[in-house]
Amino acid sequence: MADLLPPLKPIPIKERLSILYIEYGHLDVLDGAFVVVDKTGVRTHIPVGGVACLMLEPGTRVSHAACALAARVGTLLVWIGEAGVRLYSAGQPGGARSDKLLYQARLALDDSLRLKVVRKMYALRFGEDPPQRRSVEQLRGIEGARVRETYKRIAAKYGVEWKARNYDTSDWDKSDLPNRCLSAATACLYGVTEAAVLAAGYAPAIGFIHTGKPLSFAYDVADVYKFDTVVPVAFRMAARRPANPEQQVRIACRDVFRESRLLERIIPGIEDMLAAGEIDPPERFGEQVGPAIPNPENIGDAGHRP
Repeated sequence: MADLLPPLKPIPIKERLSILYIEYGHLDVLDGAFVVVDKTGVRTHIPVGGVACLMLEPGTRVSHAACALAARVGTLLVWIGEAGVRLYSAGQPGGARSDKLLYQARLALDDSLRLKVVRKMYALRFGEDPPQRRSVEQLRGIEGARVRETYKRIAAKYGVEWKARNYDTSDWDKSDLPNRCLSAATACLYGVTEAAVLAAGYAPAIGFIHTGKPLSFAYDVADVYKFDTVVPVAFRMAARRPANPEQQVRIACRDVFRESRLLERIIPGIEDMLAAGEIDPPERFGEQVGPAIPNPENIGDAGHRP
């Protein structure tokens, strides 16, 4: 009978739930699925392979079996601080591929190619081409000014008093409510973006606008979508002043990710950004391992629907 069952096939990233947060529980495997056991012994099952990213907050323990299952089904595990303001460690569910990494590194190391990619990111983010004859550093400065103005505009739209983007990772409660909501919202976006970057076979650390950080490329990609997704959510929640703002922000971000079909857009968006460098990706090596989450070919003829 076991031979008649279909083999385990990872669910494509675009079809998954974007993100789940886990705190004060033990993540383990029961009956082939993730299960979270809280201090009272209550078990909560998580659909195996149905989540792109699990964010593990303080108070969470993870078994070896859970880590192995996450790697097998392509679910990213990220160990974070309270509300996601710090990243301590992250797994890599087999996404990186040498041809993709060489392609990304070549674009990042060549100043002229890097500038083309940065200009494309700018155009996608703001809906218009950046000024001509500007360096990466100059574009970064122009982008920063526009970002500050965008924060002010969205805050005014929702009637939120806004001073500046300011937070202290060592003292979460020191920040004002809008900054706490923004930090929680961007942490959600960075988590799903990192999962998409890894699933596409690229390195989160090799950035183009951001540099020198473990998630530089994830930040680059996330910023393209930030003001269309999580920033309005953060200010909307700040205007409501809920009792548990971080939790409400996460729920709202998860909903907007689903409504905007964000996970379907990120990986094609990454390819579009890098294609602006106008170079051909390296040929795949003969002995190269395939992608961690392949898209199997359909059986039957062109009209077959599985």
